[in-house]
This record gives sequence, C-alpha cells and structure tokens, in this order.
Amino acid sequence: METPHIRIESTGAVVRLRPDVTTVGRGKAVDVCLDHPSVSKLHAEIVRRGPYAYVSDLGLSRHGTRVNGKVVAQRLVENGDVLSFGTERCRVGGLTAEAMPPESDPRKSAVPELTRREVDVVAALCRPALSDEAFVAPATARDIAADLVVTEAAVKQHLLRLYQKLRIAEGPGRRVRLANEVVAMGLVRPLPTAAAASESREPSASHGGTPPPPSQLAS
Repeated sequence: METPHIRIESTGAVVRLRPDVTTVGRGKAVDVCLDHPSVSKLHAEIVRRGPYAYVSDLGLSRHGTRVNGKVVAQRLVENGDVLSFGTERCRVGGLTAEAMPPESDPRKSAVPELTRREVDVVAALCRPALSDEAFVAPATARDIAADLVVTEAAVKQHLLRLYQKLRIAEGPGRRVRLANEVVAMGLVRPLPTAAAASESREPSASHGGTPPPPSQLAS
C-alpha cells in the first residue's frame, strides 16, 4: 500500500505525511519546507486521523491556503487534491480511497443562516483582501465600522456572533480564519481582475451608471 504523502510540484520531491501532524512552511524546522516568500515560516498543518487527513491553515500567512484553487481554513483532503500554500503547489497521494455519495461529502460545509447585517460585515471584512481568490489581509473592526457607518463596538459584537456561528475557535489570526471560511463557503466572491474591472466600468461610464461593488455576495 502506498504511504500517504504529498508531492511538491516545483521540485518533484515526495514527503511522507507523519502519522499525526505534518507541518508546512518556509521555516527550517517544519516537516515540509517550501522555500518561497509567499509561504509563511509556519504556514499550515496536515493532520491525519485514522484513514483521513485534513489541511488546516494557521492564519499566519498573507496568502492563505487553498485546496484545488479554493481558499480554505480547514478542509478534508483526498488523493489527487492540489494543496496551494502561497504560490507553492503540492499534490496529495497515498490516502485510503473511500467512495461516498455527494450529499454526504464532509468537505461541503453547511452554510449557517446569517442576518443581513452579518452578511454586510463579512462582505466588508473580505472586501480589501480578495483579489483572484488570494488573501492579502482582511479588514479590521475599525475599517468595517467606517465602511458600514456603524460603531466599532457594534462590529465587534457581530464578529463575535459570526465566530460562534462558523465555529471559529479563539486564538491568533481569528479574523483571517473567519475570512477564509466565508470565502470557502462561497458567502463572498473575489474581486474582479483589473482587466475585468476596467471592462465592467466602460459601459457604466458611457451610460452614466455606477460600477458594480468590488465584492458581491454569492446567490
């Protein structure tokens, strides 16, 4: 039986996954060392639980973690999945395959019911940070308050409720993990590319209209 591993696409190197936790990053002491400035010194963990494995972004990088191109906070992984840490890509292999109907796929997170104001808050949280599905940094509570013209205290209360609804545990990078999760759930869409934004503005200008908002909620 093939041993669970990841293959680093840039070098072809194959790294076996540890039985418990495999650390990924740019630092010298991690298990999977990816020497690229887009990768944090301690970027993510790949955790094995019996025959399963999941990747967990540690919220310490400006560029986040993706599974098959989608930004994630935590996600169960399967053979053939491509994990992106910054711009470095790794392919998963050697895990036990398990057939499972689509409706029971544990990687599909249930989307909690959000109030209209909570939707506004998550949109404002991610607006400055999304570009081609890549994170730079989410907005601060003060930035969100200014954007929505409400008090910073009110924004913090909404964020606390969102942490509870989306089960974002306390700890470093909590806002980043919340932003990752709402993007992974499809609650917020990435900003258009510069070219697409330019094209979308041209018709609006000629008709005297206003350009669409930079970030829209998923329908």
